[in-house]
Amino acid sequence: MQCIKLMTASQARLGLCTASVHQWVIRLVLAIVGGSSLAPQLLLAQTVAKFPDKSIRFVVPFPPGGGNDILARAIAPRLAEAFGQTVVVDNRAGAGGNIGSEFVAKSAPDGYTILMASNQITINPWLDNNVPFDIEKDFVAVAQVASVPMVLVVNPAVPANDLKSFIALVKADPSKFNHSTPGTGTAQHIAFEVFNYSAGVKVTHVPYKGTGPAIADLIGGQVQSAIGTMASLEQHVKAGKLRALGLTTAVRSAAMPDVPTIAEAAGLPGFEVPLWYSILAPVNTPKDIVEKLSAEIGRALADRATNERLTGQGFIVTYLNPQQMDEMIKKDLLYWQKTIKAIGLKIDK
Repeated sequence: MQCIKLMTASQARLGLCTASVHQWVIRLVLAIVGGSSLAPQLLLAQTVAKFPDKSIRFVVPFPPGGGNDILARAIAPRLAEAFGQTVVVDNRAGAGGNIGSEFVAKSAPDGYTILMASNQITINPWLDNNVPFDIEKDFVAVAQVASVPMVLVVNPAVPANDLKSFIALVKADPSKFNHSTPGTGTAQHIAFEVFNYSAGVKVTHVPYKGTGPAIADLIGGQVQSAIGTMASLEQHVKAGKLRALGLTTAVRSAAMPDVPTIAEAAGLPGFEVPLWYSILAPVNTPKDIVEKLSAEIGRALADRATNERLTGQGFIVTYLNPQQMDEMIKKDLLYWQKTIKAIGLKIDK
């Protein structure tokens, strides 16, 4: 009000006051559009404050029941609680995980659509030249959430109590043995092909549409063997419905300490097939949103109830931040490139 009085009192003072106001407006506009050194901090704070203000879609690129799905459904409630927004788990299965992954890759880079990926996403490029996305160009890493041992199991009707006996049976009559997987080109399929190559056997592949039916027919005796995640098979082993012969990891698991690794059980030094799970977002998702998501995911994994639930299902809860996860992806791409080339695996399309 004093400025208005001065403006009416003197033309000179009018000019001074107008200039002062004019400069203040210019500074404000420059700050908003980025012309001020304070603008990045202002914009960063604004983005974080506003995210999230609606529900988040958590895409699982496989059917319910597998490791991706188990992890997403364990983490989603913790994120919903932390953000005060609904987190919807959306199963978009098909094409070895490519359908759901492509959906996320082409979604708006705003943090509201995220992907629960396994390292299936680093396997697919070496199996199929027509993968509809580029893992290194179309996604940004948010966090690794877990790894999980895979275990080679057989139906109890198979007369083999150890892996060497199973290998001997297959070599004697390969026509009697096949193995089920959640689908062609999945990590479980590749792991068994690596086993076939390393052990010098040929167990025939029978692909299913998801983990559930693959396990159901294994338990029913329609197939004789499988390599699957401990998270999906451990309960059936403990119930006596399946027999565990070896783990794909380099060391034994605390969850199944009596089960040897495939390397030691079959005398195959160096045998190891990794399986990990991570959360990815579309490329160009703002860094502050990625970091906010990653931090809350880390807190969710540190939650005692969530951690115990996942550990009890055979997962090894392992949080990695975006930078660490990015390095893991690069390392895994090289691993699968070399491994798939070595075994000469081709996927028929």
